[in-house]
Order: sequence, then structure tokens, then C-alpha cells
Amino acid sequence: MKVSVVTGGTTHSAEVPDGANLVVLTGVRKFPHPHLKFKCGMGKCGTCASRVLEGGEHLPAPSAKEAERLGPRIAEGWRLMCQLWPQHDITISQE
Repeated sequence: MKVSVVTGGTTHSAEVPDGANLVVLTGVRKFPHPHLKFKCGMGKCGTCASRVLEGGEHLPAPSAKEAERLGPRIAEGWRLMCQLWPQHDITISQE
């Protein structure tokens, strides 16, 4: 699957395994984007909150942790990357 991270007006893309958790991959340096911000990896801190620009239609409904942490931002396309294991191409931004 292709993951794209938009930061500072630039798009950085890489292929990652389907079903991979981007926070886990970034933490073990398998996801080549130092642009992805993360911290706890458990849905508590919200540091990995990202707005899904493309591919959101393929994601499951937000988890209870996402609803608690993100509130009304969910309606604007924000999700917690630590709570997702995408199966399809996705483009995100943390700006």
C-alpha cells in the first residue's frame, strides 16, 4: 500500500505492507518518514492525530479512543494513526 504524508506543502510517499500501523513502523524505523509525529502509541496523547486527505473511505469507524481524543475533529477527517491499520492507499497531513 502507498502511504503519503503531506508536510510543509511537500508530499512524501512510500510503500508499506498492507495492514501496517504507521506509528509502529515509524517507531522501529521501517516507515521512512521522520515527518510523522507520534508519542505514546496507545491513543492517549493525540500526538499522531492526522487529517486523512485521501483514502478515508476505506478506514473503519473511529474507535472510542479516537472519539474521546479528537471529538468534533473526526468530522473534519482527523484520525489517530496509532489506532489504524490501513489496508489501502492513504494520504495524511498533520498540519
